[in-house]
Amino acid sequence: MPKSKRSTVVSLTKTDKKGRGGKEKLFEDIHECVDKYDYIYLFSVKDMRNTYLKEIRHDFVDSRFFYGKNRVMAKALGTTTEEEYKEGLSGLAKDLTNEVGLLFTKKDPEEVKAYFREFVKPDYARSGAMATQTVSLPEGPVKRGADPMPHNMEPLLRSLGMPTSLKNGIVTLLVPYTICMEGEILSTNQAHLLKLFYHQLAEFSVDLISYYHDGEVIQFE
Repeated sequence: MPKSKRSTVVSLTKTDKKGRGGKEKLFEDIHECVDKYDYIYLFSVKDMRNTYLKEIRHDFVDSRFFYGKNRVMAKALGTTTEEEYKEGLSGLAKDLTNEVGLLFTKKDPEEVKAYFREFVKPDYARSGAMATQTVSLPEGPVKRGADPMPHNMEPLLRSLGMPTSLKNGIVTLLVPYTICMEGEILSTNQAHLLKLFYHQLAEFSVDLISYYHDGEVIQFE
């Protein structure tokens, strides 16, 4: 029978005194969840949006999500076989790097995989993201969707780099204009223009990396 890891003492002396209470509380929460739930899923988020994460939390109301403070979460799980809170948890802790989080739940892998496979939401790309398609506008009256661009938007469009003017109160593009090219890294102005013209080039999605169950860490394919 594997030796219990629950009495292992893990030092927080390398962390700042400021916020020590919050870190100790996170330790306690992680340990409580390890004891309570059957599965721990490691996931990453593409194009993070708090609104969608709140929706997921609502759908997993009987589960717990932890996102951020990777080093503290890794310490809580145990980064070595000597420190791990339960057998095998160090295999999960070592992958707590970059933009990842933990989901503690009683839902099995097939159910969780099926949920996140379907949970993909279109959204507006932010500056620094890569354009997934080329977006060009023709010369002439400017439309946003099916409607004409409001005339009071013309100064803003011009300030964002579009060659526009008002002709008889109609926002008009003087020459054809390309907002972005596929594969290009978006600037702040480009991201703003894409949003103004309702072009959603980003997708919020959650990628499952691995899960812990009964002392083992299993990678998702």
